[in-house]
Amino acid sequence: MAFFGLVGNDQKMASTTYSERESASERAARKRRQSHHRNAAAADRQGQAWEDAERARQNRGSWWRR
Repeated sequence: MAFFGLVGNDQKMASTTYSERESASERAARKRRQSHHRNAAAADRQGQAWEDAERARQNRGSWWRR
């Protein structure tokens, strides 16, 4: 019964077999972080565009603002 010799060393075998591979939970966490970062960068660009447009609108036209 060679099978019973394997019981209990599954963590040791997994650490040697999969040590350099990224786990599914680590990969999902990394994907969530990357997706949040992309969304944050897009929001930053949108906010900067709004700020530039608002500043241009406020500086437009009136003789007393020059």
